[in-house]
Amino acid sequence: MGHREDLLEGAKRCLLEKGFARTTARDIVRESGTNLASIGYHYGSKDALLAQAYVALVENASSGFDDGGAPATEGAPGSLERFRSVWTNIVGTMREPGSVWRLSMEVMTIELPEVRAHLSRAQREGGRGLVALMTGVPEEDVSDERADTLGRFYLTLMTGLIAQWTFDPETAPDGDALTEGLRQIIEAAGATAAAETATA
Repeated sequence: MGHREDLLEGAKRCLLEKGFARTTARDIVRESGTNLASIGYHYGSKDALLAQAYVALVENASSGFDDGGAPATEGAPGSLERFRSVWTNIVGTMREPGSVWRLSMEVMTIELPEVRAHLSRAQREGGRGLVALMTGVPEEDVSDERADTLGRFYLTLMTGLIAQWTFDPETAPDGDALTEGLRQIIEAAGATAAAETATA
């Protein structure tokens, strides 16, 4: 590996150990075996490096959500069983020691414009990936409009789930609880639509 890759790997380890705010450039240099000048040369700033390291950690954790992880995603695309399976896998990654999702709560509160801009760009792709998992459509075929609507819905659900698992893992919902909640929403919406049709 070159300095760029060494820095990224070192930054990932620092983030998981110390978090975003407490990680210094010297911590990253020490962990990566590089030098301070390398950070500016390859990434522009420590914060830009940490933002990229965080995105890489999330992408790595996301590999456990689908058929590439264990257990495999089950259920027909778009079904409640697929919804339950995907969220069960996501919750499984939250239960792991050193889960990146606990770091996510800190990252959400960061006031650094450069970091926020980098992470905002990653949001659409995160939503696109979740839509692909739920629907069985390849990521490259998920439109920007779908990523910005259904994808953002899933990201909002993910953010709330992260917050609950960070705040109180003992009472945080699992995939079964989320699926039952969705089933009740579908049932209520169907009953409302049927009542509206009957009175039309």
